[in-house]
Amino acid sequence: MDKEQIKSRIYELREEINHHDYRYHVLDSPEISDYDYDMLVNELKALEQNNPELVTADSPTQRVGGTPLSKFVQVTHTVPLLSLGNSYNENDLLDFDKRIKKEVGDSVEYVVEYKIDGLSVALKYEDGIFVRGATRGDGVIGEDITKNLRTIKTIPLKLKEEIDIEVRGEAYISKAKFVELNKRQEEREGTIFANPRNAAAGSLRQLDPKIAASRPLDIFIFNILTMDKEEIDKHSGGLIYLKELGFKASEYEICKDINEVIELCEKWQEKRYELPFEIDGLVIKVNDLSQRESLGSRAKSPRWAVAFKFPAEEKETVIQDIITQVGRTGAITPTAILKPVRVAGSLVSRATLHNQDFIDMKDIRIGDAVMIHKAGDVIPEVVTVLEEKRTGNERKYVLPEKCPECGEETVRLEGEAALKCINTACPAQLRRGIIHFVSRDAMNIDGLGEALVTMLLENKLIKDPGDLYYLKDKKEDIVNLERMGEKSAQNLLAAIERSKENDLGRLINALGIKLVGSKAAKLVANTFGDIDKLMAANEEDLTAIDEIGDKMAKSIVAFFKDEENLNVIEKIRASGVNMESKKKAASKVELKLEGMTFVLTGSLSSYSRKEAKDIIEGLGGKVTGSVSKKTTYVLTGENPGSKLDKAKEIGVKVIDEKEFAEMVGR
Repeated sequence: MDKEQIKSRIYELREEINHHDYRYHVLDSPEISDYDYDMLVNELKALEQNNPELVTADSPTQRVGGTPLSKFVQVTHTVPLLSLGNSYNENDLLDFDKRIKKEVGDSVEYVVEYKIDGLSVALKYEDGIFVRGATRGDGVIGEDITKNLRTIKTIPLKLKEEIDIEVRGEAYISKAKFVELNKRQEEREGTIFANPRNAAAGSLRQLDPKIAASRPLDIFIFNILTMDKEEIDKHSGGLIYLKELGFKASEYEICKDINEVIELCEKWQEKRYELPFEIDGLVIKVNDLSQRESLGSRAKSPRWAVAFKFPAEEKETVIQDIITQVGRTGAITPTAILKPVRVAGSLVSRATLHNQDFIDMKDIRIGDAVMIHKAGDVIPEVVTVLEEKRTGNERKYVLPEKCPECGEETVRLEGEAALKCINTACPAQLRRGIIHFVSRDAMNIDGLGEALVTMLLENKLIKDPGDLYYLKDKKEDIVNLERMGEKSAQNLLAAIERSKENDLGRLINALGIKLVGSKAAKLVANTFGDIDKLMAANEEDLTAIDEIGDKMAKSIVAFFKDEENLNVIEKIRASGVNMESKKKAASKVELKLEGMTFVLTGSLSSYSRKEAKDIIEGLGGKVTGSVSKKTTYVLTGENPGSKLDKAKEIGVKVIDEKEFAEMVGR
């Protein structure tokens, strides 16, 4: 290609990648497979590396990059980022409504949005290009965190219009992602975050943008601060326009009067735990922008908006005992056994105490009355000890000097908070390692949970993860296990057999290499192509990959030098488990579904939805969520939904699982 052709192709790739980022991260409706997306990104990276003069700030490749900052630069906001006045009950809302109507008359419409508990930021765009992002700070001066904000996939680097605009949003981490993040942090022996807000704020205030990139950050945009366009007369219209520009705009409801607002506040006070993200209230705003202008602002808050704060969900209970659990890395974690109490919609009887430092800092004792809450409405946590309720019968707690599982001495390594059992033959570590191996993000062996893993170990049917692939020779033993039987055993063995087809990235994650999570596992799998090349890699080979640091590289190299680990890998290889990245394998096999588009509907009995999707994409096809004339096949299971009706209506071919199995040859 000549220079003009290269420039044109780079532009096409950026537009296509931005489109797919929006479909995947904002609309949650992807149009192409992960593999096809990665191919587009890799092509763009290659073109930009060979033509660095064509790299621009709005390129998707610039979301993560550059050297860490030495400090954050201060930014003076174009428009002050005001805080909100608070209301706590119906009377407060009625008073707010009276003040509004006194100024602008009785005809007032309100917009109600979720008050997400995250980090407030301002994003600035010039000619539709993201040029700066800053924290709220004190409302007048914030910190420039542009590099970190670029890593959030729901922040568009280029808008769908060439417009100058500044917007305000709330960066956050969802409840599910928060749990996953803390799990990864615990496995890596990193900082355990108290709640999603702390996790989001801490992630964005890192000087190294690669740390922010490794965190599952998201954002809702909830306000237009400035823009070179004056056609919008209502806040709700502004939110619609933000979506049109490509932002993930705040979700909202319109209320015609304050009574509807009060009903909505009562509704979400009860239902907030059903949301995928943490909220600590609702925000009520006057919808009409001309009325807002008339109302104006106080020194620190607008007169046209108020926050309705939900009462804190903290409950009193008693620590009846403290027990310990040994994780797959040997970390010994203390857990409080609580007198059961209902918190945030569920019955809580346990709370993690993290480590000895946490216990000592809060002076937690067995028998203490404590206040607990759910961090992120998810994880039970001891907030404070009610010392005034002590009777003198409470007992101080110190973590054991010997491992509760194997009896070996425990140690606390220099610079680490966790107490550890370093006996690699510890049965608890082995059990946790196998539970991780079969988990959803690893080999995803359906039906093989913690209880069954424990039974297999106790009955000496397995002693390491590799033995799982030879259980077909012990079917009768499995049938005779408690709560099993012929059908359950058959389903288990079928699930184990299916897992052999998994991508290499899943296997690497399953092996439980210290510091290596699912994202890093996929990254090294796709880079090296097969496990033998990865096993032969040195630290320099590994750190040459973006997002793989020195510590992770050392951990990977050390893992593949361990003789026990190598024996398990060879046992797994001999059973027929796939040892190649699907990117490499795809170049070797016939992509028999290339160019075909599938839609799945109903409950599949022979495959999980994820397995069927992986098979289709591995053979060159793609899976979409809706039926159209471009759909090649609709794959149906039991109780299919409206997608089947749509397929029949427009003449799309419908197939069942048997036909699908014949088509894909498995």
